[in-house]
Amino acid sequence: MRKVAVVVLAGTETHEGLGRLVNALMLAQELKGAGDEVRIVFDGAGTQGLAALSDPAHKAHAVLLAVKDKILGACAYCARAFGVKETLEARGFPFLSEYRDHPSLRGLLEEGYQLITF
Repeated sequence: MRKVAVVVLAGTETHEGLGRLVNALMLAQELKGAGDEVRIVFDGAGTQGLAALSDPAHKAHAVLLAVKDKILGACAYCARAFGVKETLEARGFPFLSEYRDHPSLRGLLEEGYQLITF
């Protein structure tokens, strides 16, 4: 069994960014389906991407729902900086702030996770 942390930095402002965001979630879905241990972290513009896809009207909402149980959380600092903290909070997503108000990627490495960034 693999231990993989999918780190999403892509937002939805461009077609390319949305593609990377959806590809990250598809990888997480594949890993989950294979029985691997997977965690998803949203950082940087990825916090905006999470907010966008958490809207039930978004065309990629279903892929987010398929892996919602694997979401470790969103960067607390970046959620504020990108103006989506209230939206994510209202939709029940946890915030990560272990290292200077950001997620601790080193902590995931210490736990034996392989990091894959999108």
